[in-house]
Amino acid sequence: MGKSLTRKILESHMADGRWESGAEIGIKIDQTLTQDATGTMTYLQFEAMEIESIKTELSVSYVDHNTIQVGFENADDHKYLQTVAARYGIIYSRPGNGICHQVHLERFGRPGKTLLGSDSHTPTGGGIGMIAIGAGGLDVAVAIGGGLFYTICPKVYNIYLTGKLNNWVSAKDVVLKMLEIFTVKGNVGVVLEYTGPGVATLSVPERAAITNMGAEMGVTCSIFPSDDVTKRFLKAQGREGQWIELAPDEDAEYDKVVPIELDKIEPLAAAPHSPGNIKTIQELKGLKVDQVEIGSCTNSSYKDMVTVARILKGRTVYPDLSLGIAPGSRQVLQMMARSGRLADLINAGARIMESACGFCIGNSQSPSSKAVSLRTSNRNFEGRSGTKDAQIYLVSPEVAAAAVITGEITDPRELGIPYPAVETPSGFLIDDSMFLGDGKPDTSVQIFRGPNIGDPPKNAPLPEQIAGEITIKVGDKITTDHIMPAGARLKYRSNIPKYAEFVFENVDATFSSRCMKNKEKGKHNIIVAGFSYGQGSSREHAALCPMYLGIKAVIAQSFERIHAANLINFGIIPLTFAREEDYEKISQGDNIGINNIVDQLRGKEIVLENKTKNLNIVLVCELSERQMGILLAGGLLNYAVK
Repeated sequence: MGKSLTRKILESHMADGRWESGAEIGIKIDQTLTQDATGTMTYLQFEAMEIESIKTELSVSYVDHNTIQVGFENADDHKYLQTVAARYGIIYSRPGNGICHQVHLERFGRPGKTLLGSDSHTPTGGGIGMIAIGAGGLDVAVAIGGGLFYTICPKVYNIYLTGKLNNWVSAKDVVLKMLEIFTVKGNVGVVLEYTGPGVATLSVPERAAITNMGAEMGVTCSIFPSDDVTKRFLKAQGREGQWIELAPDEDAEYDKVVPIELDKIEPLAAAPHSPGNIKTIQELKGLKVDQVEIGSCTNSSYKDMVTVARILKGRTVYPDLSLGIAPGSRQVLQMMARSGRLADLINAGARIMESACGFCIGNSQSPSSKAVSLRTSNRNFEGRSGTKDAQIYLVSPEVAAAAVITGEITDPRELGIPYPAVETPSGFLIDDSMFLGDGKPDTSVQIFRGPNIGDPPKNAPLPEQIAGEITIKVGDKITTDHIMPAGARLKYRSNIPKYAEFVFENVDATFSSRCMKNKEKGKHNIIVAGFSYGQGSSREHAALCPMYLGIKAVIAQSFERIHAANLINFGIIPLTFAREEDYEKISQGDNIGINNIVDQLRGKEIVLENKTKNLNIVLVCELSERQMGILLAGGLLNYAVK
């Protein structure tokens, strides 16, 4: 049997392990990206490794998350990021240059390369034929220093596309259909590879929107072939020489084949409060809308923005509705301005925001109380918008624009206006002046550190036994936003003692203080959770801050990939229940113990003694020898610099 494109690229980069589904492999990383919410800690950890310069082909530091500067903290982090980039040979993308995934696709993404990013939506790069994977910042720091990235050798699913999207149906509807099929859990260790005749009908920005939201399904990454469509996009970006043709073998072997008929897809939405809560627009139409936000790394390309501008040209935003527009990059914004499309949006009454993550991470444009907000972003977790009782719906730009006109959820096919078909430009505006650096280190640069920037805390080696209490018990689908609030709290991302005060803030405001009291008494803290623990962002602070609070283990029904890796990286043991029903046998506040933890981990089955209830519970922990070494050392930073 032939090979999938995924296997071809991974095998060409594999430096440790073998191609065997479920086995651990180590791959060489060609490119890395960071953003400012995760990048500061990434580079602090990189500095701690005492490596003189980057070892990748390209590393880029973007500033796109915390661009609102109220107080000194964010500005100080940006100055740190600029100086540390200059010192080590990292390209620095200045604030205002755009959202990392959109900009990287435009200017740096290359077919056949591997990309590791400290953001869960790094798989956007799969739209251009890359193996692009999101990871915790510490994993990215190791890759920048030339270390391998370790992951599970994936199962590869063939998403076989046929037909062509109908008017008013977009790539966003394709990925929402995928979420309806795959849901948001149970897809760990899977790569989605898109093939079939329908692939050629999708532009690179459309493909990127689809690969971007593979993150919501929990897959490792998603990938499209590199074909003539890819070549035209790279040529339009002035990078035709970087194109290579890449495709799976005709007789490629896949673990599963999932056929998707593009012409059968209709406009869809993800209803509150999960990207997997899929409804048809026909089911939802007529619901009053208070706010519309168009942008984010999912839907902020030139195609998306021009489509919205053409729909709204000569029309006015509905009186009871607020519209925000965030182009994904400075390139998109400049082209919109020069073509007059930006004026069309302004004339319609849109509020033009920075080319940044803003509303998507709850850092601006929070809706009013109990508001219904339609957004073209990728996550609608409860409270993520900054308003806990807001009702967030994820929709396509076309559905969003229709609501702007009518004031309610409307099927855009029923607007009664011509469909504004938008082709990819034959030439994009090329202006790289907002990138700083030439990829070469400058040892004369003095790295700036403000008072909010501290050294990354290190964990102690794994103790011989765990003895403490179940400090919190939570349910299914706990996201990294539940664990580590984003929005305004992100300004403390470089100050772990301060940021740790807000762990589980919106779930149990007493959690952090209770952990610290236990830690002072020498007691360990343990978290118990249901299925799919650690969904969402790759933000390693959701493991780093709990580590600082003395969390030694998380016991869950199941984990999401990036978060499980982050827990191990910071010396926290990810344990699962051998029997699902045992979840009910542990309560918050129970005193527990695990003796001879190292020996038990090597045996893969661990016996937890619930002293409060006087019973034993069998737990499971599947670790590679490398992961065992990381846990024994107390975390990856200890392990890497030993």
